[in-house]
Amino acid sequence: MSLKVHVWSDVACPWCYIGKRRLEAAVEKFGDQVEVEWHSFELDPKRGPRPRVGHAEMLAKKYGVPEARAQSMIDNVTRVAAQDGLDFQLEKSVPASTFDAHRLIQLARARGKQPELEERLFRAYFTEGVDVASASELTRLGADAGLDVDEIAAVLASDDFSDEVQQDKDAARELGITGVPFFVIGRYGVSGAQPAEQLLQVLDRANAEQLVEPEFAEGAACGPDGC
Repeated sequence: MSLKVHVWSDVACPWCYIGKRRLEAAVEKFGDQVEVEWHSFELDPKRGPRPRVGHAEMLAKKYGVPEARAQSMIDNVTRVAAQDGLDFQLEKSVPASTFDAHRLIQLARARGKQPELEERLFRAYFTEGVDVASASELTRLGADAGLDVDEIAAVLASDDFSDEVQQDKDAARELGITGVPFFVIGRYGVSGAQPAEQLLQVLDRANAEQLVEPEFAEGAACGPDGC
């Protein structure tokens, strides 16, 4: 029997992409079969189209900090990402709603293509500067991940999978999740992009134990008030 891991994340969350890489590293060392299911979490559900500005300027305005401080935040997460083999090009990123991307992730869950789509969306946002709110771009990215183009178009032209996105968000609220990434591994909750070694320990323990109550560990995460 495989060990189930549930992950709440957002496409526009840098620590979620880093957390994904660290989870993959932990799973590789774990050895046994692991099934990962991705759940929707919107860091900025009210976000709409915004003027294209520099990433540092955007962060400075969003969090009310000097632009130099915002740039320092960008430099730090970029360095950390590089250590995990990720090429962040945050100056290219396009601030956009991720709601439709999450609906597509729900479609990918139904079609067994979640890992491929999650990776493709993260790379598009953080490395390629793709507008992940664009229907045409989402269609292209979904096709890259192995989804059917006609089915993608039908979903994006409708409200399909909106309820599933909301259900994930409701479940996050019930679990007390306020920042992402957030991992539920067996009966354990792990908040933030923990090192692969920490995630491996949780995988081992969850595989061996039956816990009555979840235990929580804290790490770097993104929430509505900042990263």
